[in-house]
Amino acid sequence: MTSGLRIRQIVFACESTERFSELTAILGLQTPFPDPGVAEFGLVNEVYALGDQFIEIVVPTTPEAPARRFLDRNGEGGYMAIFQVPDIQASRARLDAQKLRRVWDIDLDDISASHIHPADIGGAIVSIDEPRPASAWRWGGPDWDQRSAVGGVCGITLSAPDPVALGKTWATALGADYDDARNCFDTEDGPVCFQHGETTGITAYHLDLPDKASILKRASEQGCEIDARGFEFCGVQMLL
Repeated sequence: MTSGLRIRQIVFACESTERFSELTAILGLQTPFPDPGVAEFGLVNEVYALGDQFIEIVVPTTPEAPARRFLDRNGEGGYMAIFQVPDIQASRARLDAQKLRRVWDIDLDDISASHIHPADIGGAIVSIDEPRPASAWRWGGPDWDQRSAVGGVCGITLSAPDPVALGKTWATALGADYDDARNCFDTEDGPVCFQHGETTGITAYHLDLPDKASILKRASEQGCEIDARGFEFCGVQMLL
């Protein structure tokens, strides 16, 4: 495990805002935060607190939005992974040394963040964020801790034709140690793993939630495909 490296927010790109209410119903989430700042990227969104982590759904509102291009290429799916890092300046220097382009940087009193170009890192947009204090999270909105459901995000799985290359690129970018035997690197919340697939992208988000049987029942009622491990939502396996 890399000290201070956390999975703080997972992101879906979806076609319709109807997905907001669907996910709320399935997971029993609390009142979300619609972040007006994502209009800069041609989006509307909702951000849901789950423990001290977050699930975000973005829906493009303009044809020029990067998420619109993602949807046109891939369909609905896992769009972004936001990692908390202990030292943003060291992380940015590491990215620059790897020649991984930063396509968006911000430095505010309570958080600094950088987005890595998905064409460089592969699989998704990756964001590195350093909140101040470490327990804070601006992107969750005001008083997110009062709107948080019980549970958490405990892993991410990606696929690629060359999963080892993708995994090592992510691990190096995030300052993590890649485990060749498991094809994973560890965070304080759980592993980020890589498996072989014909396409490159996020295939699963792993959630630690109470009452799995009720979640699967509600997912089925929302028209999601379910199995013993979890359900499919917005093109991603939600493994419980």
